[in-house]
Amino acid sequence: MSAGHDHSHHHHHDHAPKLDHLNTAFIIGIILNSAFVVIEVIAGLATHSLSLLTDAGHNLSDVAGLALALLAFKLTKVNSTSNYTYGYKRSTIIVSFFNALILFVAVGFIIYEAIMRFITPEQVNGGTMAWVAFIGIAINAVTAWLFVKDKDKDLNVKGAYMHMAIDAIVSFGVVISGVIIYFTRIYWIDSAVSIIIAVVILRGTWSLLKDSLRLEMDGVPKKMDLQKIKAELLKGEGVIGVHHMHVWALSTTDNALTAHIVIDPAHLLAFDEIKLDLRHRLEHLDISHSTFEPEFSDEACKDHGC
Repeated sequence: MSAGHDHSHHHHHDHAPKLDHLNTAFIIGIILNSAFVVIEVIAGLATHSLSLLTDAGHNLSDVAGLALALLAFKLTKVNSTSNYTYGYKRSTIIVSFFNALILFVAVGFIIYEAIMRFITPEQVNGGTMAWVAFIGIAINAVTAWLFVKDKDKDLNVKGAYMHMAIDAIVSFGVVISGVIIYFTRIYWIDSAVSIIIAVVILRGTWSLLKDSLRLEMDGVPKKMDLQKIKAELLKGEGVIGVHHMHVWALSTTDNALTAHIVIDPAHLLAFDEIKLDLRHRLEHLDISHSTFEPEFSDEACKDHGC
């Protein structure tokens, strides 16, 4: 005996308004950061500052990340097809994983360049370096502010917020090193700051890589508590057992569940109502798609894993 999967979800938490709001946030972030990358590259080449060029490279990867995240959000709105029955929702997970990988590659280049500069230091213009980085603090802080409200609701938004907040801190570091170089002419500080930037990026990126890889492997999303979910299902009227439960992410915002639900035979005729009640309970735990296999207490589950 099986239950159909009702896709109507009248009580489903609607993500559309949040996505529309984020479209604007991503577009503003892309424009601001693209303009700043151009400024940093010009200033970095003019002043021979590795930390400015390093930060420009990192900001460029952020622009790519923002663009990919925006594309992923657009793809979540595409209707499902016979080949992609969940639509393209999973693209958001792929993008968050890809963004983390891009940052790791960028860090490798930063560290290599910094080591080369330690061996053969170059003169840099500390004053220009500090002013450009100061502009960076403002741009990154504004962009981070655009995402702060939604950062805990989606992995890509968390990634965007984290990158921008880290960038603001990095730019602050470049300002300090620019001022020190301006007054002391100690040029190796530029390379030292580049390595510190690389370490900061690595620390921030590691959790993003771990979380996105977990979702990519159909792992239980980080904030999901299986015991809590099971306890909530057992509160349903007539539900006397739950097993063979699987929870995974369809996208960075949508989660799915399948479970075998053991029903008291006396509640057989009320299964449709029980099913609706269970779905509603799960939506409050951020599970938007659920499929239940009903069993009755007088029959044994013969499936492997019960």
